[in-house]
Amino acid sequence: AAITRVWRERSLRHMAETKGESKAELDGAYMEIAQLRFALGCAHLPDAEKSRMKEQLLAHIKAKEMAPFYKSTCAMLGWPTDEVWLGAMEAANQAELDSLVEKLSNAEQNEGESEICAALLARAEFNMRIGEKQKTIEAFEETYAKTVGLGPKLDLLLSKLRVCLFIEDVKLVSSTIQRAKGLLEEGGDWERRNRLKVYEAVFLMSIRDFKRASTLLLDSIATFTATELLSYNTFVMYTVLTSVLALPRAELKAKVIDAPEILQVIDEVPHLTELLDGLYNCEYKKLLRALVNIVDALQIDRYLHSHARFYWREVRVLAYTQFLESYRSVSLSSMANSFGVSSDFLDKELAGFIAAERLCCKIDKVNGVVSSTRPDTKNAQYQTTIKQGDLLLNRLQKLSRVINV
Repeated sequence: AAITRVWRERSLRHMAETKGESKAELDGAYMEIAQLRFALGCAHLPDAEKSRMKEQLLAHIKAKEMAPFYKSTCAMLGWPTDEVWLGAMEAANQAELDSLVEKLSNAEQNEGESEICAALLARAEFNMRIGEKQKTIEAFEETYAKTVGLGPKLDLLLSKLRVCLFIEDVKLVSSTIQRAKGLLEEGGDWERRNRLKVYEAVFLMSIRDFKRASTLLLDSIATFTATELLSYNTFVMYTVLTSVLALPRAELKAKVIDAPEILQVIDEVPHLTELLDGLYNCEYKKLLRALVNIVDALQIDRYLHSHARFYWREVRVLAYTQFLESYRSVSLSSMANSFGVSSDFLDKELAGFIAAERLCCKIDKVNGVVSSTRPDTKNAQYQTTIKQGDLLLNRLQKLSRVINV
């Protein structure tokens, strides 16, 4: 009883304290919590890192009194549940919910629509904070139905999108983005429009549509304000990673490598500079070393983990293609040395990509030579012109015979 009373008092203090914390900070922590839990479920995470992340996650749970989330996390990760702590948090949650319900009831009986909407929103944000997923979505929908004005409605849909991304409900994310786009067609300010671009880009990236994701991220880079979804450094990381695969070499240089918004923070994100420099400057050893570390990071990223192997493969194909474009033929040993791998490894690697029709080259194993077999573009254009010219002459001859008759 004493513990319950203490936690009830703490809950009331928490309501007052969090009023001083910005909404972006609260929401940013919400998305960080989702990432921490996901990373802790990855088998290959080093023990030291796992211990540090567990400590961080439990600190967030304690600070935000996330009883429902704590229960689901213990079940998901196989942690023993601290029943005393859980019971105290549940009591604190109930005390705060009772207070919110009382405010909502008072607003419905004695106040106007704006006060009712504010009370409904407070209840939705409470459920969001403690990790009550389904109740949060329902509460945001109830608030949305009572809300007037495009701006507030868009804010509610963006909040709902964070919940959907938190629980990784792909269908609900997609449908909510479409609803938000529908509202923006009726109006809406540039700030919310740009924030929605970032949300959509993260969603597209998570379903491996890197080209469209890159376009939206690059459009948002000068006006990024979606700090409630991800930090600016993480935003830059996603922009660089998607653009490497999506953009041709010249555009990558202009829009990413030389972009001042990226240059100011890129060195704060491990291995990104090496990845870009290695690819653009043809320093392939540096590129592969950076790529190994980046793929390790992607394997514990909740949006990109399922695409880590794809990314590993596609960047290698891109690098091999770029290298071979400079040669009609090159020795296998020389190419292997450029990439910092053995000739045997490179032979097997290239053979796999050639068989999959990802590389236009052939390997002469006897002489140890890789020969480019890429089609000659000018020759192909010449042959096409000849064929089209023959067709035109044939038609003219037929036409002249008809006229002569």
